[in-house]
Amino acid sequence: MVADTPTTLAEWQALAATLDFETRAFVNGEFVPAMDGSTLTSINPATGETLAQVASCDAPDAEKAIQAARAAFEEGSWSRSDPGKRKQVLLRLADLVDANRHELALLDTLDMGKPISSALGDLSGTIACLRYQAECIDKLYGEVAPTGDGALGLVLHEPIGVVAAIVPWNFPMMMTSWKIAPALAAGNSVILKPSEKSPLSALRLAQLAQEAGIPKGVFQVLPGYGHTVGKALALSMQVDCVAFTGSTAVGKQLMQYAGQSNLKRVFMECGGKSPNIVFADCQHLDAVARSAAEAIFHNQGEVCTAGSRLLVENSIREDFVARVIKAAEQMQPGNPLDPDSFMGAMVDEAQFKRVLDYIRQGVSEGATLKLGGEASNSKGYFLPPTIFDDVTPEMTIGREEIFGPVLSVFGFDTEEQAIGLANDSNYGLAAGVWSQDIDRIMRVSRRLQSGQVYVNNWSGIDQTVPFGGVKQSGNGRDKSLHAQEKYCEVKTVWVSLNI
Repeated sequence: MVADTPTTLAEWQALAATLDFETRAFVNGEFVPAMDGSTLTSINPATGETLAQVASCDAPDAEKAIQAARAAFEEGSWSRSDPGKRKQVLLRLADLVDANRHELALLDTLDMGKPISSALGDLSGTIACLRYQAECIDKLYGEVAPTGDGALGLVLHEPIGVVAAIVPWNFPMMMTSWKIAPALAAGNSVILKPSEKSPLSALRLAQLAQEAGIPKGVFQVLPGYGHTVGKALALSMQVDCVAFTGSTAVGKQLMQYAGQSNLKRVFMECGGKSPNIVFADCQHLDAVARSAAEAIFHNQGEVCTAGSRLLVENSIREDFVARVIKAAEQMQPGNPLDPDSFMGAMVDEAQFKRVLDYIRQGVSEGATLKLGGEASNSKGYFLPPTIFDDVTPEMTIGREEIFGPVLSVFGFDTEEQAIGLANDSNYGLAAGVWSQDIDRIMRVSRRLQSGQVYVNNWSGIDQTVPFGGVKQSGNGRDKSLHAQEKYCEVKTVWVSLNI
């Protein structure tokens, strides 16, 4: 635990040198190696150096954790406990995460390359989510149906059972909290499968959950690969729900696994190719241009809601793109441990090469490269902000999720064209509208096929509002009261009063 926030690169480096990584799985209240002894290598993408060898779980580990989760659920020490008790334990966990936020942020920075300033922001969101969902526990009421004098109709909300939470590597702690906080709050047993690319903070969280008093079997962590332990969880007849954030391709696989097993619920937040629409009546263009650049280059572009498609009205397009380029030039990648770095390193070599392939494809298909496009010569997986203009809807970089710092600029002349371009996508996670015309704002916002629309901002978020997508960006919602609802079964109890 660090009392004061480090403020310099040297201070963060000194703190990093003191870390002792937990590398074992957390099953039924104990830290244990994978049953077959397998490990996976955690790499620091800023240096290419090995951080740790982490337990790599498989189907037998999943089965052991599932049995423990089911036993804990049926025993009822958590699932049937007083709501106030669960609330106090989750609030205690939030306090412990808060007290250890520097360490947790540092683990994510080392593990997946995000800037430490961004990781600290993620921890603020993590703590807020834990506290919000904890406070909701004793404030969500059931219902009494309108009946005649001869009956009483009750509508109850009960926990589903065993929830497998499969989370991504780009926001390890924050995405974890979005899944586990409402699921635990509702009384479920939760098995967390962190990404194989960022398991370290999840294992530290398991230590804090144990300290907070979450009973054994109620929260477990299985590091490993999606095609091994993740698949085993999704195919299990004893897992009642899978909560997933990740790619659309994997989301489709999980739905197939649910159909092949017990028709478990599958809630997912998948990919995005989000349009950010700038109309000519928009004011404060320098500030808007910076927001447009931040919308795609934040977290190295490894963001599901990244504003990767910039749609600009043609009458201001040349001037506005120049302003975006100017803003992006100040967002170059740097050492992730430096608090002044806006961007860090790509998560690993595979993602680094994938993004470079997209950039080469953009050039070959005729888009105009305005900025970036080449990897830096520094050690590690660093890519600078890259901007393409003259992108058309049929181009690969204009349609596929790149998940990197690559911006595609489209032009439009009319509101109708802008809406058509924005909705011409398989995805529907986020969208932005920049305008001073309130009538236009409401018209366009209603017609955009998106789970959330940001007006004169990008990615404005709060725990009180739901988050999720439409079309192939997924289903279900994280955050807000709606999150706890999805981890509950609705039961009707009809009581006859005339017997």
